[in-house]
Amino acid sequence: MTKILDSLNSSSPLVDVRDLRFGYGANDVLHGVTLSVPRGKVVAIMGGSGCGKTTLMRLIGGQLRPRSGKLTVCGESVPELDRNGLYALRRRMSMLFQFGALFTDISVFDNVAFPMREHTGLPEVIIRDLVLMKLHAVGLRGAAQLMPSELSGGMARRVALARAIALDPELMMYDEPFAGLDPISLGVIGQLIRRLNDALGASSIVVTHDVQESLQIVDYIYFLSEGKVVAEGTPDEIRASKDPWVHQFVWGEADGPVPFQVPADTYEHALLGACGA
Repeated sequence: MTKILDSLNSSSPLVDVRDLRFGYGANDVLHGVTLSVPRGKVVAIMGGSGCGKTTLMRLIGGQLRPRSGKLTVCGESVPELDRNGLYALRRRMSMLFQFGALFTDISVFDNVAFPMREHTGLPEVIIRDLVLMKLHAVGLRGAAQLMPSELSGGMARRVALARAIALDPELMMYDEPFAGLDPISLGVIGQLIRRLNDALGASSIVVTHDVQESLQIVDYIYFLSEGKVVAEGTPDEIRASKDPWVHQFVWGEADGPVPFQVPADTYEHALLGACGA
């Protein structure tokens, strides 16, 4: 009962991560990450490739277990859940994969209906109305009978989004939702993430490299580097930041704390050495 009341307490964060550590064998990936996702907010996690962003999402979803630290979702300690408890918690969250991950052999309608048929006992007439409602929310009710192969990249991503919100999750997680999209589709997906989060009263975690689009739709940003949170703030704070690492990442500069060149001998030495040989 205490856990249920804590989950319903709007003042507590939906996701709470404290001093989380994780690694594979001798290779440490996360080094004491601390962050939180308030209820009803959209939070971005940014950073270079290999910094631990996707690993953190897998830990939140219970696919991986941390070496140490605290990780709660909806008031539940994820690492301490057994199989049944973890599956029950996962029904309260959803995931939009990087390239949609639609089932290619069934229609748009059946893709969105799949989680409803899998996890509820609703009659087909109710499922039909709910599927059309979700597709309408992403502007694709007219594409219900199309196959995934007939969709553009942006349309496929919107169908995947409709499927992700099929069960009205409390927590939405997006893994690079803007990857490979044209500017129009990118803007549409960004605004859908914001509007659907507010309409559902959900919380969202967006893992992305697209800084400028994210700054328009999120409430708070965490920057990861080498498995640690190196900066955080609201969009306005991030834009105004004088921190060299944040400034380089936000404005895409080649020169800064993150080197463009892999460490090596001086270029002149390499050329002269090659000539001498």
